[in-house]
Amino acid sequence: MTEPETLIPPHGGYRHLKSFQVAQLVYDVTVRFCDRYVDPRSRTVDQMVQAARSGVQNIAEGSQASGTSKKMELKLTNVARASLDELRLDYEDFLRQRGLAMWPRQDPRRQALIDRRPATADDVAVWVRAVHQRQGGPGGPGGPGGPGRSEQEPSTSSTESTPSTQPTYSEIAANAALTLLAVAMALLDRQLAAQAAAFEKEGGFTERLYRVRKAARQGKP
Repeated sequence: MTEPETLIPPHGGYRHLKSFQVAQLVYDVTVRFCDRYVDPRSRTVDQMVQAARSGVQNIAEGSQASGTSKKMELKLTNVARASLDELRLDYEDFLRQRGLAMWPRQDPRRQALIDRRPATADDVAVWVRAVHQRQGGPGGPGGPGGPGRSEQEPSTSSTESTPSTQPTYSEIAANAALTLLAVAMALLDRQLAAQAAAFEKEGGFTERLYRVRKAARQGKP
């Protein structure tokens, strides 16, 4: 026997969503990245941090709104995805403007980070340092994620031709963030597809209200 449909179904369990967990990790990594590698006087800091925060907040708000509005859930999830895509462009611009390498999708370092399944920004920082040490990148060890503002970035010189063999901390950290962003956006793509299918099959709050009221009337003696 199937359970009767409820007017407001279970909702708001966003902390258990993998998309929320990865987006939150991206936010923490971005705050740390901007603190270490982006000029604090630049508007880019605020733009990147706010885009990362928007991704997290809109996933949460969409989950909360799903109880009464599947349409709003879809809209907010899509906003979260768009915010993370905007952040992805900021990281790509960071690398491009400094002549640093952007790792291709098939780069084994990307898959190595994904397989590691980092849960915190500290986990990512440990991985960044390990990659830097293995590849003999310039600069000595520093705080979490690298030496920060003291790091010497490659200028428009011959170093631009060898960023993959001698990566800086910031290059590795930016590519790590891009890898995590790719995971988060892929998860959100699947989440959006599932939400759209559910909306198409079950309708929204108005349709559910009609079905619940109809069932209640038919159940009366």
